[in-house]
Formats: sequence, C-alpha cells, structure tokens
Amino acid sequence: MPRSTQRPVITLRSTAGTGVTYVTRKNRRNDPDRLVLRKFDPVAGAHVAFREQR
Repeated sequence: MPRSTQRPVITLRSTAGTGVTYVTRKNRRNDPDRLVLRKFDPVAGAHVAFREQR
C-alpha cells in the first residue's frame, strides 16, 4: 500500500462550534473510525474535543 493512503492528512474541527481546526495525520490501519482528540481551542479558551472531518 502506498504511503499516502496509509497515513492520510486529516482535518480536526472543534466541537465547540468556533471554526478552529488542526491538521494531522492518522494511521488508517490502527484508527479506522473517526478520530476524536482533546485539544486546546484558543477562541473558546479551553480544551475541547476535536473531531475528524471528512
């Protein structure tokens, strides 16, 4: 399998509705479902869940 399809670039969007995004990579083999990470949202001023957007 080519490297680009194994670890695709994904966008994480804030669940607080502020429009803040993070860009990261994920391994499809280890995480086939949508990724949810708790990261800092500077607009909300707190750590919130960021969900993978497709």
